[in-house]
Amino acid sequence: MHNNGRMLGVIGGSGFYTFFGPPFGSTVREVNVDTPYGQPSAPVTVGTIGEHDVAFLPRHGAHHEYSAHTVPYRANMWALRSLGVRRVFAPCVVGSLNPELGPGAVVVPDQLVDRTSGRVDTYFDSSAVHVDFADPYCPTLRAAVSGLPGVVDGGTMVVIQGPRFSTRAESQWFAASGFSLVNMTGYPEAVLARELEICYAAIALVTDLDAGVAVGDGVKAVDLLAQLDKNIEVFKKLVAASIARVGVDRSCGHCLPHTGVALPIELP
Repeated sequence: MHNNGRMLGVIGGSGFYTFFGPPFGSTVREVNVDTPYGQPSAPVTVGTIGEHDVAFLPRHGAHHEYSAHTVPYRANMWALRSLGVRRVFAPCVVGSLNPELGPGAVVVPDQLVDRTSGRVDTYFDSSAVHVDFADPYCPTLRAAVSGLPGVVDGGTMVVIQGPRFSTRAESQWFAASGFSLVNMTGYPEAVLARELEICYAAIALVTDLDAGVAVGDGVKAVDLLAQLDKNIEVFKKLVAASIARVGVDRSCGHCLPHTGVALPIELP
């Protein structure tokens, strides 16, 4: 086990609370990490999958203690970076705004729209630092996932505040805007990764058609969870397969250091 910036990170979403153990890899240790932003959602589990050291963190806590708008995003990302993580896969569950993407589909989005409110979304509170975010997701990590059979490559994920689901009018508005997925956790996680110079890619598992896309009673949590239970083990295998397709060294150059910028914090 090494701490040289080669370690990969996985942030598990709803239903994705553990990762290591057969057939996914071996667990080495559980690490409690303290950060300047408080405790992360849970202890970080560090293990091996193939040739990679991997740090796993359940986004919502080990028992889903945190709703989407209360997740300690800054602590989570800081904890992973402090352990040597420089590349992160971020599995998440999403609603589909496109009837052709039904439950069970896996999508690797290439764009993000933020519709959250009130979330702390930066480490840079004390000086004027501007961060490139035109392309929020690392193309190398995306390619590792999208090259797998059945995975849909590309799409815009709109991130809503939650914890409520969208109204029919909101869902129809998002679909008319050309967005394909709706989610509650993809922001500020992605931009915080960028600030910490971490490559980041979301892996989205569709669990439902959003309220305005299909007729019926709308999205219900019980139906979402049933779909998640049905697909979670296959989803974990896909994440493990994606890890196996990534090189040991980061060489994409997508998330470059903030050269020439006097950062108000020292990165771990």
